[in-house]
Amino acid sequence: MRPAWALEYRSTGRAALLYDAPSTTAGKVAIAGNGLPLEIVVDAGAWIKVRDPNGHLAWVEKSALGGPKKVMVKADVSLIRQLPRSDADVVFRAARGVLLDITSETDTYGWLPVKHADGLAGWMPVYEAWGQ
Repeated sequence: MRPAWALEYRSTGRAALLYDAPSTTAGKVAIAGNGLPLEIVVDAGAWIKVRDPNGHLAWVEKSALGGPKKVMVKADVSLIRQLPRSDADVVFRAARGVLLDITSETDTYGWLPVKHADGLAGWMPVYEAWGQ
C-alpha cells in the first residue's frame, strides 16, 4: 500500500458503494453519489481508502473514481462572484453541500473558478470549498 502524503482529492465518476474494508464482500457503509469529491488516504491498487466530506473513512473501488473534478460547498452559503474579488458582482449563491465543477486552477489569491450544473459560472473563495 502507498499512503498519500499530500492532500489529494478525486471525484466519483458514478454512484459508488463505500465499504468498511477493501473487498466487495466487506460491509457496505454508504453510497457515494456521482461527482462526490473524496480525499485519498491510501492507494492500495484496485482499492482506495477515502475520507468523505463528513470525515468518515471508507474503502472504494478505484474504478469508481475519475469523474470530472468537483468541490462541495462547505460554507452555509457561498457567494459565487463574476470575478475573483470579494467586491465583484455575485453571479449566484450556492448552499452548503452543493457540488460545483472546477473549471481551472485556483488563482494565486485563493479564488477557485467553478461552474454550477445549470451552467452559471464564477469564482468562489477556496476556503469555502471541500475537495480542492
